[in-house]
Amino acid sequence: RKAVSAVTGVSAVRLLPPYAKQRFSSWFRKRSIPVLSRRQGKVTVFPTCLVEYQETRIGRDLVAVYEHNGIECSLTDAGCCGAPWLHSGDIKHFTKIAEKNVATLAAEVRAGGDIVVPQPTCGYVLKKDYLDYVGGPDAELVAAHTYDAAEYLMKVHKDDDSSLETEFPGEVPEKVTYHTPCHLRAQNIGFKSRDLMKLTGSKVKLVQQCSGIDGMWGFRAENEEISIPIAAKLAEQIDKADGDVVTGDCHLANTAITEQTGEPAVHPLTFMARAYEIQPD
Repeated sequence: RKAVSAVTGVSAVRLLPPYAKQRFSSWFRKRSIPVLSRRQGKVTVFPTCLVEYQETRIGRDLVAVYEHNGIECSLTDAGCCGAPWLHSGDIKHFTKIAEKNVATLAAEVRAGGDIVVPQPTCGYVLKKDYLDYVGGPDAELVAAHTYDAAEYLMKVHKDDDSSLETEFPGEVPEKVTYHTPCHLRAQNIGFKSRDLMKLTGSKVKLVQQCSGIDGMWGFRAENEEISIPIAAKLAEQIDKADGDVVTGDCHLANTAITEQTGEPAVHPLTFMARAYEIQPD
């Protein structure tokens, strides 16, 4: 790890999310597609690189929860949102990627349905940064039809209070600690993941301390002395919250939580899948 740090600049002491043996898109294309007894939505899943290559469980649980609630899922043809280039200052490369993705996503929206994104940084890029760096009718269309994964489910529930299945025969912890990532709060959509998890009857306590990750910034070796104490402060707040389970939308922030507390943090859609008694395949 020290050699990798010297060559790439990636920290030799941070816990890094491992890569999955099978990509999410590979699983998605090979899966058995259920017949939906009631169809109340259609979405294109923008999995993000973290879900595509690393924590594929989030994507699989998202699809399972959506289909359990009668929402048809397809997979976008768009690639990486471009955040790594934007955050490193390579605006030219980011804009090239953004323009291609905007065209692809706009065409998918026009074909019917909305876009759901299970990671907050990528969701912010589609909603906000594409407008700023690409602009135009297609970028506006993409922004208007892009939702965080929990945000979309709560939209369905708001439209019709009986739309979401509210029987939860599976595992429902009494107390849940929910970490709200910075890029999700910046979207100004409220605490939709909290509201979604509260449907199970769990008591949800918010923790809003930054994880110190900020995209890839917190994993760089030169930022260890700043980023790790920030993550440690988050861990202190999570310990004080004393939940039976810790949840959070950002997989990178969840990795920092696991690093500092020794306990895994799970995505709200994974929490919901277990509450519905949908077991990992």
